[in-house]
Amino acid sequence: MSKQAEIITLGCRLNAYESDVMRGHARDAGLENTVIINTCAVTNEAVRGSRYAVRKAKKDNPEANIVVTGCAAQIDPTAFADMPEVDRVIGNAEKMLATSFEPETLLGGEPIKVNDIMSVTETAPQLISGGNRELTKSQSRTRAFLQVQNGCDHRCTFCIIPFGRGQARSTPAGEVVAHVKSLVQQGYKEVVLTGVDLSSWGGDLPSQPPLGDLVRRVLKLVPDLPRLRLSSIDPAEIDPALFEALATEPRMTPYLHLSLQAGDNMILKRMKRRHTREDAIELCRNLTSLRPDFTFGADIIAGFPTEDDAMFEQSKRIISEIKIPWLHVFPYSAREGTAAAKMPPVNGGQIKARAKILREEGQRVKAAHLSSRIGDNDMALFEETGLGRLPDFSLIKVDNPPKAGSLAQVKITGANNDHLIGTLKQEARSERRERQGH
Repeated sequence: MSKQAEIITLGCRLNAYESDVMRGHARDAGLENTVIINTCAVTNEAVRGSRYAVRKAKKDNPEANIVVTGCAAQIDPTAFADMPEVDRVIGNAEKMLATSFEPETLLGGEPIKVNDIMSVTETAPQLISGGNRELTKSQSRTRAFLQVQNGCDHRCTFCIIPFGRGQARSTPAGEVVAHVKSLVQQGYKEVVLTGVDLSSWGGDLPSQPPLGDLVRRVLKLVPDLPRLRLSSIDPAEIDPALFEALATEPRMTPYLHLSLQAGDNMILKRMKRRHTREDAIELCRNLTSLRPDFTFGADIIAGFPTEDDAMFEQSKRIISEIKIPWLHVFPYSAREGTAAAKMPPVNGGQIKARAKILREEGQRVKAAHLSSRIGDNDMALFEETGLGRLPDFSLIKVDNPPKAGSLAQVKITGANNDHLIGTLKQEARSERRERQGH
């Protein structure tokens, strides 16, 4: 019996968004008996995980065609094509085209269909040529993720992703606004702008508009959008217009996830990051001075080559100095093809121990943040899990939550290690009962 194509997603939110698009393409093309693995290449461990996912997919679906795409496939397509489980390998540009998923195109011809990603100049072709059809069909989240940028022109010494994603390129503002309007018409209450290097948006467009211009245009031209959020952003590239929007626009969520990577200046320099620890601290203090409800997430790498105890302590300290409740810790893993892989490494056991310490510090800051919110009233966007997401990224659990996608006023009454606890305010309960009565 034939069954619809299945997509397995590894890695970042952008991959998750692109998997939604591929799912729509595969459905429209009538693709069946196929498993598509959307791989990640951010670390060697991620590549190993991608290869494991391929083997497991074939074991679980022995009669299915196995197609591999994503960053790991883009960077080293031959390695995946040589796996006996794999039928086809397609590149990051090819995976976004509807025509790639026609069965005779995808499964016929050469086993590797991967073009030079550095030659790609268009971003998100599905937005420009396909309307919002794919997102409408496949995106099940209560928040809509909208890709507005792809690729990266920077060469951080630990990062292989530019070779999987290509040069930085931006979706024009008019296209972005049109799609945000479409998402609001579909009922989405929050849109998250995402990209590989989101803060570089506009650099390749005429007049090189900054990201702040795009944000202000969306807020102005889509007045019915309740919330606009940004995905991970580089603290070195927050332009004045973006800072003003973050600090003053009530529909802009008071939350930033920073691509911080380290809290020590020497390590940041060896990473070829473009900010210092002082830059990051000043940015966060300036935002919270103007908008006290602002919170932060961040990525931090534990055990980057040459990191000594004092350097590590700087990274640990910055978690509490900035107050980062939403912390993603990555134990350093050398990635072949990057400059950092040639630097003197830190002992593997020490990397693991440092990662644990950073996570514990992040959990401590998170617990303090959640406790500080007890007694507040706020607006929650309820997700399919039944939990509500507050503007500052906190999750809240209430009894008898409204349907997924609903915005409702909540009263915060308690907290545990992971989320807040609260109740729906009276008006929200009344509206829910009225809907249930109909």
